[in-house]
Order: sequence, then structure tokens, then C-alpha cells
Amino acid sequence: SYSGDKSSCVENANTLNLTSSSSVRGLNSTCVGKTPVSSGRSGCRSRTPLMGCSVTSSSAVSAPTVASVIVAVVEGRGLARGEVGMASIDLKNPEMILSQFADNTTYAKVITKLKILTPLEIIMSNTACDAGNTTKLFSLITEHFKNVTFTTVQRKYFNETKGLEYIEQLCASEFSTIFMEVQSKYYCLAAAAALLKYVEFIQNAVYAPKSLKVHFQGSEKTAMIDSSSAQNLELVINNRDSRNGHTLLGVLNYTKTPGGSRRLRSNILEPLVDAETINTRLDCVQELLQDEELFFGLQAVISKFLDTEQLLSVLVQIPKQDTVKTAESKITNLIYLKHTLELVEPLKAALRSCNTQLLKAYYNSLEDTRFGIILEKITTVINDDTRYTKGCLSMRTQKCYAVKPNINEFLDIARRTYTEIVDDIAGMITQLAEKYSLPMKTSFSSARGFFIQMNADCSILPNGQLPSEFTKVTKMKNTYSFTSADLIKMNERCQESLREIYHMTYLIVCKLLNEIYEHIHCLYKLSDIVSMLDMLLSFAHACTLSDYVRPEFTDTLAIKQGWHPILEKIAMEKPVSNNTYLTEGNNFVIITGPNMSGKSTYLKQIALCQIMAQIGSYVPAEYCSFRIAEQIFTRIGMDDDIETNASTFMKEMKEITYIIQNANDKSLIIIDELGRGTSAEEGIGICYAACEYLLNLKAFTLFATHFLELCHIDALYPNVENYHFEVQHVRSSAGNKEKIAYTYTLSKGYTEEKNYGLKAAEVSSLPSSIILDAKEITSHIAKQILHRQKSTPEMMKQRAAYQLLLRLVQTARNSRLDPDSLRVYLKALKKKYEASCPTPGKNDKQQ
Repeated sequence: SYSGDKSSCVENANTLNLTSSSSVRGLNSTCVGKTPVSSGRSGCRSRTPLMGCSVTSSSAVSAPTVASVIVAVVEGRGLARGEVGMASIDLKNPEMILSQFADNTTYAKVITKLKILTPLEIIMSNTACDAGNTTKLFSLITEHFKNVTFTTVQRKYFNETKGLEYIEQLCASEFSTIFMEVQSKYYCLAAAAALLKYVEFIQNAVYAPKSLKVHFQGSEKTAMIDSSSAQNLELVINNRDSRNGHTLLGVLNYTKTPGGSRRLRSNILEPLVDAETINTRLDCVQELLQDEELFFGLQAVISKFLDTEQLLSVLVQIPKQDTVKTAESKITNLIYLKHTLELVEPLKAALRSCNTQLLKAYYNSLEDTRFGIILEKITTVINDDTRYTKGCLSMRTQKCYAVKPNINEFLDIARRTYTEIVDDIAGMITQLAEKYSLPMKTSFSSARGFFIQMNADCSILPNGQLPSEFTKVTKMKNTYSFTSADLIKMNERCQESLREIYHMTYLIVCKLLNEIYEHIHCLYKLSDIVSMLDMLLSFAHACTLSDYVRPEFTDTLAIKQGWHPILEKIAMEKPVSNNTYLTEGNNFVIITGPNMSGKSTYLKQIALCQIMAQIGSYVPAEYCSFRIAEQIFTRIGMDDDIETNASTFMKEMKEITYIIQNANDKSLIIIDELGRGTSAEEGIGICYAACEYLLNLKAFTLFATHFLELCHIDALYPNVENYHFEVQHVRSSAGNKEKIAYTYTLSKGYTEEKNYGLKAAEVSSLPSSIILDAKEITSHIAKQILHRQKSTPEMMKQRAAYQLLLRLVQTARNSRLDPDSLRVYLKALKKKYEASCPTPGKNDKQQ
């Protein structure tokens, strides 16, 4: 255990044997008495303990989130290599998440989970990163997280027995079922032991017994989206400008609380895979859209909540040493707690008339008597009219007078002294204003304390200068800010008086907190309810701004007139919409079309719609049905990577290798160009081989390409469909030049456009002589290429039978038609089949 004074810091650092590194090269630098913090790639600097933190207001939603998660990672050795245990805790949220899973040699799951957590610091065992003997996992993590601080801790601290003891000691009774889940999961317990020991050290505080929410999260309850796909699809960060809101998060984020915003982000990066849970969310969104009173009533209450998770985090930590800062923080957070608990009744009132299962469950959870018990205990000590207010002076006043009078006689005396000093300051400034006949007024800031402010033109000042007794003069336009020696002394007296008030109030608050600790776990439930309601309200809000539709979940991916949600936000109008249809029997779609015809946008649109559906949001379409995707893979873009010494082609190969190694039958795979970084013949060969491999999976694959040779794969594989983006040829007003007009409309079959690259080049400022030469060479090469493969009548007949069989299976599984309508539909299928089959007469003629 730590004694808590500053001199023991060196001792603690040596005890834990902490080593910070930004790269493998710096592994031998030890931080003595300091704690490593992510500050680019630089060394160490001391961390300010979070105990001094106060909860942010809901206005903080718009601010960029600062990393505050610490993660411990440990891997099995010998035969258990590949079995990984992880434990993470957010310094702003008292919830420890444990994970343990088997990963393959690419460690895709570990990297993806870490990217989602966006850690401030990663802790690993010193044996994993011994110089000259680093494990593959350590090398991969340091490669992917270059700006994150790494700290190595002696292997002995990764102790599963100690981890289980910690969990038994700290886990809130409501989450005690975690013991059953993690008892035999040695690696995540070992990670938990090292993590809690380390957090205790850097925070210089311990968590109160039975106060933490501990949660085990396997890797099978959510869909996996690798970090490269999240970046390609611009899920949470815009690729051109990280501050830009043109992302899926930006489209859906109308949350009012920091907790709601965090939940939305994590859901987008890890969508659900359980259709029942998704439909429960969709029922809520539907009710919120249909009941305006419920929607606006809930939104009004939710927007008043502060960051409940961070509030909890500060409340459940017991500082090892008392300072003015910790005292002030505890008082502030008790006021925030009172403010939060006073919102439970209005939230219940807003939910009273709801009908959906989830909202009713939330209403029942709010019936918990502990909310009332805690509030009652607080109101016996804290004034009824003490509440969270904006403005540092008004909040300071709230803290001073938070405790009711007559509870502590000395506190009442100290408060009277403080009031007299504040009155004296106001009186002194009034006298100065009269003495110099200047329009002075009393102002306050947390940095300066009380100071004098004056709005005046310098012409009214004698000689254009303020009297000499005023110091620290600053001027902003016509506003002067200054102080005087007497005012500085009175500010010091004021601060001294405040320290006394805070100290005595703190002792009362600590006693009160000890009484309410046993009931505080109900706030975990409240925090969860608030963030989930905030996210669902955000989904409903997004629907009101555009014509989104509720998705269905079947074994088919069918989107009628779907459009790109981010493009709609950028363009401020509805983009061109298109259809999508994939089934188990038609699970591979090849898309062709000229440059700039809309292929990449269309592919991204499908992936975004799939994610929106799986998080419980409505989708931008007229109708949509989805098959739950367990993994979403994308291969988009043609950039090289100087940092990892990867050419365009090598980067393509790495990405397609990753997809082939990790894809399964329930994956959604988006490939936008492949094999473009090498010669055409090799590129086509690689594309063809990759397609044939993916065709053997039941994954849904959409493949955009400029290699038209690839389109003929449908002659061999009946589950391949060809689509293309149409373009129109428009003659210019002069009549001598032909231009391409993009329709952005998807049609069946492959593109008939010839030499569209040359047409795109004509639009650019390339000299006409080069264009003419290029056209001549292209036509010469085209003549030398072999005739394209034709489909035989037998192949056409087999394909028609295959398509008919698919439609019949689909109808049997999903049809909701009445008998008469079904009869009409089946007759239409028969006609379509007969039309697709070549007639014997035609065959004879051909023969």
C-alpha cells in the first residue's frame, strides 16, 4: 500500500518498476516519482490526479474527447500464446471492462478493441517487451499506437489470484455475477490486478470498497469493424479534417450529454449482432417518433443531466491525502449529485406513459427507493436551494452555503466572516468609484478572485491614465480590468476564509458520503439509462430531419432507394438513391462504371446503412432489410504508406490478406478496386483469384472494379451479379465535343462504356496531341485482345433455373403475401424463368 505523501512516490515507482516508452527503443528509461502521460512521442511528465476534477456540464459534448482510458494487456505463453486478456478502466467512469479471447497471429481483435478504447496509456508485462526478445503482440501494438504511452510493469503484478481478490473487494454487489463469468478467465484477471494496482498509484487514491462496476465483454456480442474500415468509412473521424462533423457520428449525434455521445461512438464502432436487442431499440425510436410529447418531455429532462459517469468516478474514489482541491472537488460533486438525483422524478414523469418494453423497464428501474434514500440523506445536511449553477462566483457561493446552518457552529462563524469580507470588498470598490468619479464595478474570475472592472473611454481618465494606486491593468477595447494593493490583501483574507469553510464542509460531506456509499450503486443504473435514452433520442431526432425508414432483419440485404447519409449532410439535399439486393444465392456483386460515376460512394453507403441498422437507428431508404453482419471489412483507396514502407500495391495486398484471413459466412465485404497498383495482367489475375476465394464463402461481397474482364466470372459462378453506373453522352452547344453526364444510377449488367479513362482525361488540361495519341494506341491494343467469352445456351438455362430456385426459397422463408397475391407472384416468376431460358428453336438455328 502507498503512504500517500510525496516522498513515497519514488519508492512506489521503484516498487512497481514502471518503465515508460513511446517506442521499443526507449524501454530502459524509468520514470521516478513521475507518471508517464501521452504527450506525443516525448518522455514523462507528472500527471495531475483526477481527484481534483469536477463533472463537466452537458455543453462539453461538442468538445473533442480527451483520452482517459488505461488498458492492461497480457498474453498467454507457450501453448496458450494467442489467448489474450485485457482490462480497461476509464479515469472518468468507474467501470472496469474485462475481456479474454483467442486471437489469430494478426491480433486483429486486440488491435480493433484498443482502437475503439482510444487509450491514454497501455500497460504490459516487462517480459513481453524485453529488449531483443519482444513478443509479436507488443511489436504490433507499438506499431499501431505510436502516440500512446507504454508502461511496463513487472510480470508478478499480473497475478490472477490478486485480480480475483481485487474484484471481490471492489465490485459493487449488483454486478457480483461477474465472479461466475471470470473465475476461470486467468488472463483478464491477471490484467485486472496489474491495472488496479497501477491506477491506484497514479491517482494517489483508492476506490471505495464495493463501488466499481465490473463488466465482462466477450468478442462475440458485437460486430467487428477493423480500424482501417472505420477510417475508410469515416465513422467517427473525417479523413480530410478531424474537426469536421461530416462523419456517421456527426450525422447521428444529437445527444445532449457526454455519456450519450460516448455511448453513440462506441455503438457505431461496435454494432450489435443480436436482432432481438436491435428491434427493442427500434421499438423505442418508433415510439419516440410517434409520441411528440414523450420525445420533447424526455429531451428536456435529459439535457439537464451532467456527466453522471464522471460524477460517479470521483465520488467512489477515496483520496489518500486531503487537500483544499480534493475538499472543493468533493463538495462540488455532492452538489452535482443532488442536482442529478432531483432529476429522477422528472425523468420518471416523462416515462410514465410509455408503451415499449425497454422504456417501461427504464421506468421500473427508476422506481428504485435508493434514489429517494440518498436524496433524503443529502437534504438533511445540504440546503434545499443549493444547486448546480453556471458561473464560477455563483458556484463558489453555492459551495460555501451548501451545508445547512446550525450543523457546525464554527462553520457558521467562518461563513459570516466570508460574507463580511465580500461585503467589505464591494463597499471598498464603491468608495473608490466615488473618490475618482469613475464607473467602477466589482467583478470576479476563478484565476484573479475579486477585481475591478470599468467600461470607459480613456478620454474621461485624468491624463488618459488610471490613478497610480491601481495595478495589474489590462484593457480589452473600452473595458479596463485592474486591482489594488488593498483588494489583493482582502482577496487573500477571502481565500483563507474559504479554505476554512471548505475544510469544515468537507468533513461534513465525507461523513455524509460514508452514509450513502452503500446506496450509491443505483447511480450506475441511472447513468446507463440516461446515456441510452440520450442515444435513442438522438436517433429519433436524426429521423425527423430526413426520411429514414425502420430496417427489418432477414437473411437478405435488400435496400430500396437507399442514399448516403453523410453525403446528404454535406450536400444539404437528398442525393441520388439506388437499390441493393444480395441473398445467399446472389451474394457477390461486381460493380463497374466510369471514373466519378459513384461506385465508391455507393459501396460506402451500403456499409453505413448496415451499421446504422445494427445500432438501432432508422436507415436512409424507402425500405430496407438486412442480414446481421458479424464483421464488416472494407478495402478502399489507393494510398501508399511511407511510415511502414508500404507501396500502394503492398498496402492493397496487406488489406486483402487481412480480409481473406478473417472473413466468415456472416461478413459484409466491400472492395473498391484491387490490383490497380501493378500491371493490368497481374492485377486481373489477383482480382480473379481473390474473387474465387470469396465466392466460396457465404459472405455478402460488393466489388467495384475497372477490370471489365472480371465481369465474365458470372458465366462460371451463378451467385455473381453484374451492375454498372449509367452515364449519358451530351453534345456541347458548339456541337463538336461530346461530354459525359453522370446519372449516378445503378443498372443491371456491366458497363458498355469504352475508353472512359480517355474521356475523363479530355476534361482535364492534358494536351490534345497526347489525347489523340492515347486514343490511337488504345484502339490498336483493343484489336489484339481476344474475343470475350460468350455464355452457352446450357449455361443460360442453368443460370435461369438457379435464379428461380433462389426466388422460391426466399418466398418460402420471408413471404407475407396472401394466397391470391402469392399466386400472381409465382406466375410472374414462371414467366421470367421461361423468358430467361433459350428456346430449342433458337438453339437449333445457332447450331
